[in-house]
Amino acid sequence: MKPLDHLEHLDKHLVDELAQVARETVRDELREQTRRQRRKAALYAASGALALYAGAALALAVGLALALGLPDWAAALITAVILGVLAYVLRGAARPSASRTGSGAGVPGGVPPVPPAPPAAGPVGGATAGPPAPGTVPPLPSDAPEVPRRKA
Repeated sequence: MKPLDHLEHLDKHLVDELAQVARETVRDELREQTRRQRRKAALYAASGALALYAGAALALAVGLALALGLPDWAAALITAVILGVLAYVLRGAARPSASRTGSGAGVPGGVPPVPPAPPAAGPVGGATAGPPAPGTVPPLPSDAPEVPRRKA
């Protein structure tokens, strides 16, 4: 028996104990982080629900104010149109558009015009190299059989 064999058992025991302490520390830290994130998520959900109710109360107030001078149905219709326009504007603000990314800047609608592609002369019989341009129908090969078209 070597003189240091009994220390090997102590080293293994120390490593196991250190790993156990590390696992417990990490578990406690993750538990605390999860508790904080859960609380934060609950607060966000509550604030969203309250904002929804505040928006509904505001829409009701607009409708009631309009109802002072208009028939009730007209006030409700105008309030619905206002809310619809606001929803459309917010949806447009949330979507990425070509005008905000730089392509098509200064062009109405944000879509730059597409210049027509020059006709490409093919190697044999007018065939083009590569795939056809989008929106064009490639010609039939000369050896294709004639297929009668049905009337729609």
